[in-house]
Amino acid sequence: MLILTRKKGEAIIVNGNIEIRVIELEDGRVKIGIEAPKDIDIIRKELYEKVEEENIAAVKHRHKLEDMKRLLEKDK
Repeated sequence: MLILTRKKGEAIIVNGNIEIRVIELEDGRVKIGIEAPKDIDIIRKELYEKVEEENIAAVKHRHKLEDMKRLLEKDK
């Protein structure tokens, strides 16, 4: 992990085409701005993790459905 110290208005550049800028510092919170090409998805980590969990649950559920279908086909 790279750790940098930035002041309000300062930025970092990632891969030459993504800019992360400190917009505001207030009450222990940092507001950042991210400028990136439109083909790059930017999502909050907690939302990303939630989607990931739901995808894993959906795959597990799908396998259960496939097992049920196999059991029902055996009865025919």
